Amino acid sequence: MYDLIIIGGGPAGTAAGVYASRKQLKTLFITPEWGGQSIVSPDIQNWIGTPSISGDQLAKDLQTHLKTYADDVVTINDTATVTKVEKTGDIFTATLKDGSTAEARAILVATGSQRRQLPATGAADFEHKGLTYCASCDGPMFAGQDVAVIGGGNAGFETAAQLLAYAKSVTLLQRSDSYKADPVTVEKVLAHEHMTGIRNATITAVTGDQFVNGLTYTDADGVEQQLSVAGIFVEIGMVPNTQFIADAVTLDDYNRIEIDPWTQQTTTPGIWAAGDCTNIKYHQNNISAGDGVRALEDIYVHLKTK
Repeated sequence: MYDLIIIGGGPAGTAAGVYASRKQLKTLFITPEWGGQSIVSPDIQNWIGTPSISGDQLAKDLQTHLKTYADDVVTINDTATVTKVEKTGDIFTATLKDGSTAEARAILVATGSQRRQLPATGAADFEHKGLTYCASCDGPMFAGQDVAVIGGGNAGFETAAQLLAYAKSVTLLQRSDSYKADPVTVEKVLAHEHMTGIRNATITAVTGDQFVNGLTYTDADGVEQQLSVAGIFVEIGMVPNTQFIADAVTLDDYNRIEIDPWTQQTTTPGIWAAGDCTNIKYHQNNISAGDGVRALEDIYVHLKTK
């Protein structure tokens, strides 16, 4: 019987794991991989305290940090995947993919999410070769160049606004005939002299040699058009990794876990969630790490003082 089971090896889960060890909570830490989404980023420049780090190195550092302080308090299983969580009385049972189970008095879900992939020819081939799903991670590398943003929601327009600070030009392409972002945001961003918005654009191909040099899209009349760009930033939504917990907590319309942002508690007593799998407004490594710490602090209070 564990005090706590932490599910997920990204910044949120790892931060919580380090704090669980410091607070002497008997914990089982389960993840199939370390690092979260950023493991594929070649150069992360906004991980506080480290001016530049690759996603692969960040994952290794997270792993090293937790293993250094785990001692005999945190048991690490980094080859497993949780497929279901059930509650019986005050006890939670986590079932793993191999059929084994583990029990605990509390659960922290920190399984993150996945970027919805661009369904266009060549998109997978040029990922991290000019096509990226993280403007905060990779945007500064495209200073002084023409770039494109795919997606007309708030995330797309916020990415465009960020890129306008250093890109030569930004072209945002939206598949439908209207933008989904807040009207005020749309108006403000499109007013920039280096910003262009194109609606009714369906991306069909990403082109390039060793790196991206353009994209192809069909317009409202079905005519194929080309756009020359050095970078493509995709913001077409997230897919939270929450299927295994769907029967145990409340999810929002986007399948994100609903939490109390003051405590990270879910609607189910005894289950907390942190990071990109939750219905928070912003998604960043630094924010996720803080969410994990906040959750662990509240879990400790729940387990030890109530």
